[in-house]
Amino acid sequence: MDGRLIALAPLALGYALDLSLGDPCWLPHPVVGFGHAIGAGERWLNRGAACVRFLMGSALALGLVAGVYFLTAWVLAVATRWHAGAGVVLATTGVFFGLANRTLIAEGRAVFRALDESLDAGRKRLSWIVGRDTAHLDAQQVRTAVCETMAENLSDGVVAPLFYYALGGVPAMMAYKMVNTLDSMIGHHDARHEWFGKTAARLDDLANLVPARLTALLMMLVAGSARGARFAWKYGRAHSSPNSGYPEAALAGILDVRFGGPHTYDGELVEKPWIGENARMIASGEVERVARINHAVCAAAVGIAGVLHAVAPSGTLLGIFHP
Repeated sequence: MDGRLIALAPLALGYALDLSLGDPCWLPHPVVGFGHAIGAGERWLNRGAACVRFLMGSALALGLVAGVYFLTAWVLAVATRWHAGAGVVLATTGVFFGLANRTLIAEGRAVFRALDESLDAGRKRLSWIVGRDTAHLDAQQVRTAVCETMAENLSDGVVAPLFYYALGGVPAMMAYKMVNTLDSMIGHHDARHEWFGKTAARLDDLANLVPARLTALLMMLVAGSARGARFAWKYGRAHSSPNSGYPEAALAGILDVRFGGPHTYDGELVEKPWIGENARMIASGEVERVARINHAVCAAAVGIAGVLHAVAPSGTLLGIFHP
């Protein structure tokens, strides 16, 4: 089977599966396994002086990312040598697990629906998908948090995995998912993880540097929003995160709303810069506009990844598959 077809078929099929199924709760997900490995390593290695914690945390982060990359590449190579169809099935499964577009949109819609029932229901459902404290948010703050999360995770859960698939196929995609999981679990600014998780946090910052800006660009293009471009330029760098501000600012510009401001995490008030100036109310139905933007960006990113595979001499830019 032609190497380009081996690379393109999983991309199309995995995208279709994500559109159809999302992330079923009954289906074992590799990210859960990533989390178990990170948790076990953290409990075993996160001890001693700050410099020791830093070294151990760096070894864990780099070792797990490299391990996932090479293990995935080896499994795919063995399966493809045995039968090209087996390689396509495994790679398709990897793309399916690597994308989170349908689930992201479904969770955003679920919060808006719950909020239409009651403020308490909206707050509770929002707490499933954000790290901030939700108990005292008003309806506008709940809707704003959903829009911010859908923008940020459009980069982390959709565009970034596809970006790394374009560079190195499923192995690079899974390595990115490990980077992202490491950051979410140990890349925190607290007494236990400040030094142990520093490399994990920096890896995540670096890995998302291009995808976050690409996400903002695609959002502006699919929405045809010049204001989204202005907001990304003006507010993207003002965000406390080096990356999250760009897609959030682009969406704020597209919707002409204001994101950001002070949030509470674990009882501690965190001052965040405002993104935008129009503090208008976000209507219940606007989640559908955000959903359409997310779907369009995902489709565009899949198309770009497909084009890169089509022009790459061996199916992917890093040559994971060979004709």
